[in-house]
Parts: sequence; structure tokens; C-alpha cells
Amino acid sequence: MTAHRGIATLSSAMMVCFFVLSSMEPEYILLHFYQSLIYLVIVLMLFYFHDRWAYAIGILAPSVWLVLAYGIGLMGGAMRQVSRLMRAQRPTSDVSVVVAIMIILSVLLIVSCAYRWRQEHSGLGKGARTFLVGFAVVAAYNAILIYWFYRMFPG
Repeated sequence: MTAHRGIATLSSAMMVCFFVLSSMEPEYILLHFYQSLIYLVIVLMLFYFHDRWAYAIGILAPSVWLVLAYGIGLMGGAMRQVSRLMRAQRPTSDVSVVVAIMIILSVLLIVSCAYRWRQEHSGLGKGARTFLVGFAVVAAYNAILIYWFYRMFPG
């Protein structure tokens, strides 16, 4: 149960970060709310003892988010802000600082879920199916997100 608390805490922290981003970027409030929903699903699956699915989604969802963040340039901006902080300079973009925090949380969530998966579910024969279905869910979720994001910009 302690492992569930850690993963639930990391998922909840990701949700909070998306809510913070929505307050910083009010034009994307619905987009950030939608982004936070997958992390709520992880917490709910843990609460209802569907930990196998929660671990799979907990590995896949932040992994895809990291790829998307890299693809649209958020990761580069976040690393520049971290570099400024390391040189004791004030960050120029609060959004990029939150993204840097989210990168750390994402990696921690992936590692935590992978560790728990290995401890509890590896070798049971359900891994490939769980990850395939989980990947389909995460892919559909992110396809909607990407479509919605690009529909926000006319032309």
C-alpha cells in the first residue's frame, strides 16, 4: 500500500502542475485540464486496486508526455531555465520552470511504476496484453490532445 501512496502522490503532483500551468496560461485551461485527467485515472485505478493497469499507464502516459514535450520544444526551454537556476540567476519563464518540475516528476513516476511492475507483475504472462491495451489508450488519449491543440490555432 505504501508504493501506491508514492505513485498516487507523483500522479497527483503531475495533476497539480497541469493546474498551475493552466493558471499561468489561461488560454490553455481546458487543454491542461484534459492533460491532467490521465493522472487522475492512475490515482483512481490504484484506489480501486487495478494496480497492474495503473502501473502500465503510469509508465506509458508520462513517457509519451516527455516525447511530446521534447517534440514541441518545452524540454529545451525547461533545461535553459534549470541552467539559469544553477548559475544563481532568476528564471525568465515560470512556465518552463514548472515544465522542468514535471520532467522530474514524470521520470520518477516512470521509474516507480516500472519498479512496482517488476516486483508485482513481471512473469505473470499478462504484461504484453496490459501494455498493448495501455498503449492504445494512451495513444488515443494523446491523439485527441494533439488534434485539440492544433485545432486551437486557425490556419
